[in-house]
Amino acid sequence: MGGGPHRATDFWMSEKAERKAMTAEFSHLDPENGTSRMVDVGGKEVTERVAIACARVRMSEGVLGRVLAKGGPKGPILEVARVAGILAAKRTPELIPMCHGLALDCVSVEFEAREEEDLLLVRCEASCRGVTGVEMEALLGASVAALTVYDMVKAVDRGMRIEELKLVEKRGGRSGVWRA
Repeated sequence: MGGGPHRATDFWMSEKAERKAMTAEFSHLDPENGTSRMVDVGGKEVTERVAIACARVRMSEGVLGRVLAKGGPKGPILEVARVAGILAAKRTPELIPMCHGLALDCVSVEFEAREEEDLLLVRCEASCRGVTGVEMEALLGASVAALTVYDMVKAVDRGMRIEELKLVEKRGGRSGVWRA
């Protein structure tokens, strides 16, 4: 092999090049140094953006029927949860550090009760005309609505579970339509 000693870095990527390769696909990481950053959306085109997220609240047998029939000691459970979900979506950049503040056009929170399964489905839809998507707003709205249901029902059902928070659809922007 001649030519003097070889260092391991001669055969492997330099630390900087390796970090750049690892962070290239994560838009909120600077590929040069791996630090967090807010994505620059200044050059993106304004388009209609819509995102829909869902969460599931599974209750013990018979509890969902009581929720639907009576409400709770803290008020009408589903209406309080709806307002909490809408408010959370509006405040997303205060809670998720790298989210841009968006002028939301609409946020809606809907519920579907499946009493035979003791399951409450929570659906949050967020929309705006902007340069970045509203996925985080929809996800945060669905999660806070589900957490609010939990808070208001926990006195009668400590075994309740919040399950499967997920994005189910997004529309708009460069990537177009995506569905789970």
